[in-house]
Amino acid sequence: MESVEIKPGIFWVGAIDWGVRDFHGYVTPNGTTYNNYLLMDEKITLIDTVKDDFSKVMLDNVRNIVDPARIEHIIVNHIEPDHTGCLDKVMDLTPNATLYITDKGKQGLDRHFDTSRWKFKIVKTGDTLNTGSKTLMFLETPMLHWPDSMMTYVRKDKLLISQDAFGQHYATSGRFDDEFFTCFSVYELENAVKDYYANILMPFGSLIKAKIAEIQKLGLEIDMIAPDHGIIWRSDPGKVVNMYLDMADGKADERVVIIYDTMWNSTGRMTQPIMQGIKDENMDVKVIKLRSTPMSIAIKEFWQARGCLLGTPTLNNIMFPSAAEFLTHLRGLRPKNRIVGAFGSYGWAGGGVKEAYEEFRRMKLETVEPGIQVKYRPSLEDESACYEFGKEFAGKVREYHRKF
Repeated sequence: MESVEIKPGIFWVGAIDWGVRDFHGYVTPNGTTYNNYLLMDEKITLIDTVKDDFSKVMLDNVRNIVDPARIEHIIVNHIEPDHTGCLDKVMDLTPNATLYITDKGKQGLDRHFDTSRWKFKIVKTGDTLNTGSKTLMFLETPMLHWPDSMMTYVRKDKLLISQDAFGQHYATSGRFDDEFFTCFSVYELENAVKDYYANILMPFGSLIKAKIAEIQKLGLEIDMIAPDHGIIWRSDPGKVVNMYLDMADGKADERVVIIYDTMWNSTGRMTQPIMQGIKDENMDVKVIKLRSTPMSIAIKEFWQARGCLLGTPTLNNIMFPSAAEFLTHLRGLRPKNRIVGAFGSYGWAGGGVKEAYEEFRRMKLETVEPGIQVKYRPSLEDESACYEFGKEFAGKVREYHRKF
């Protein structure tokens, strides 16, 4: 993929990863992009790099515009290896360049590379860099989503280079949102944004709202948002900002997702009458089997629904491993404003459902208790109880949803 001019004198020089399907445990069925940018001005500036595997692609893109040795400034918005993996190769070609980075970022780079010969300028929110005709302003965004994170705003072009925020894992030949829509639907792009947010940024809702408010208070006009993954928001950057504000507020659909696994299909059989009970309360419901579904998809489905029921058999007096893994992922993401419950089957002794509720309470989620358990295979009477549990849970979800 050749470089693309996104604003006068500012070029996308990144790489498209069509084949990646696992991004540190997060499934990426549509691949991803590693976006970075070259600013051609009196003082040539490179903003971020790419994953090391794609260093040649990026450097070829740069060479098609300028000799890398002429680069004077390198801005590091985020030190995660998909954005700094080839930084050492870039520094070998730019011996006179100065790195602009947060203090936390510098500390992190020192652990990844031998930085003893590199020149650094530590920056914080409000600091600026003049490249000739353009002025760049730095905005620290700690824990969005690493301690080192920051964004770069190009004032003249009203361009926010937003690092991982507002991104998506989606490989496409088009670089902009309006180009995406010539082949794909708005729904697909929104779904990719939600997937990215749910699995990466869910814990940081309050920080996201505060940072957006800070940008608005600074009076920064934004008519393009260029993230480090996925498409660039050119036609309507406000759309993704509003999506983030909704997600940061914990916005969810008035619906239920049943996420379960099963050993000998006893817990699996319980899902059917529970699902029917929810449906008969005129509430939308979706059923997800964990070992048949990538974890990141299960997380996204949880995030989109106001209510979730977890189905787990009991194995060795505790939750089934896949159910425990799901809750471990979820606990790290610190969800809020969701109502949950549990059900499951057991043989000679229970424990799985009880442990699920202990995890729910640990996460401080709203619960509908005590859930429902079945010994061995569910009988007709058990199935009737499951149906009533589904109806009850749907009612609780509807009542809880009215609070938001």
